[in-house]
Amino acid sequence: MKSLDEGEVLIPTQIARNSDIRPNHISKVLAELKAHELVECINPEVRKGRLYRLTDKGDELVKNIDD
Repeated sequence: MKSLDEGEVLIPTQIARNSDIRPNHISKVLAELKAHELVECINPEVRKGRLYRLTDKGDELVKNIDD
């Protein structure tokens, strides 16, 4: 989640690279984060190149982790 810090909007491949998560696992991780309302997809209608960002709830969680 920290790879989406500071309002960044990234595609899953970039999130995987920044988080040291294997690309074939990132969709499951993102689905779990979405289920907990920590991230959101801002263009869910596209199949390739979906963009994700932290929700306000996710942003607060990241800030609390950094403290």
